[in-house]
Amino acid sequence: MDKELIRILKSFIPGFILVSVLWGVKLLEMQSGFLLTEYGVFPRTVSGLKGVITSPFIHGDFKHLISNSLPMLVLVAGVVYFYKSLALRVFLGVYILGGFWLWLGGRESYHIGASGLVYGLTSFLFFSGMFRRDVRLMALSMLVVFLYGGMIWGIFPLFTGVSWEAHLFGGLAGFLFAFFYRKEGPQRKVYEWEEEAEEEVDEENAYWKVAPALIPVPEIESDVKVDDKEGQRKPVNIHYIYTPQNNSDTPPSVTPDEKN
Repeated sequence: MDKELIRILKSFIPGFILVSVLWGVKLLEMQSGFLLTEYGVFPRTVSGLKGVITSPFIHGDFKHLISNSLPMLVLVAGVVYFYKSLALRVFLGVYILGGFWLWLGGRESYHIGASGLVYGLTSFLFFSGMFRRDVRLMALSMLVVFLYGGMIWGIFPLFTGVSWEAHLFGGLAGFLFAFFYRKEGPQRKVYEWEEEAEEEVDEENAYWKVAPALIPVPEIESDVKVDDKEGQRKPVNIHYIYTPQNNSDTPPSVTPDEKN
């Protein structure tokens, strides 16, 4: 089997395990008849703080669970495949930070479901491709927009019974980690023609890169007399001789006299 295909298949394993756990929790909840809603995030209460860890595993019904399962599988695979060295840090960071922000700023109600995590991973993949300006990663960003672009409406309080706060804070956490890790992991490839173009520009501008110390500075001669001993300007006195005007046509004389 092709190595690249094996790598792609392996990237789906973490997401498949996570989704299996989500379904297992829901099936156990149905079998036991015990509702797990109280394990969701209840903002600004000590008891509700545990929901930061447990709420992504709890879903109201199968419709809610199904709507999160496929995106979770695809998004986790995308993060693992393209950002293998960052995948665990990004996942845990979005998980904890998004949940904690929800605990701080959410409405006074139980918030359950993995939607916040889905929004966080979607945001990370989109903005990470934009920040890195890599062709492959930007193509992935466009694919994310194509598949999940409609999710943008989920960050606004437009739908009753939907935790738009979880979506919003999860998306912000994904954006933050995309920016924070923008210089780690895969980077934009620099092609040979780009390097050649930069070298040509450097050669054209070589004259302007001469060190200032190597550029001769012309001496400026001054007509002001300077005393060699004291290094100060020698004073110049100017005397004006005024000749009273008489009946002749000779104009008054003004004669500068420089005293040495």
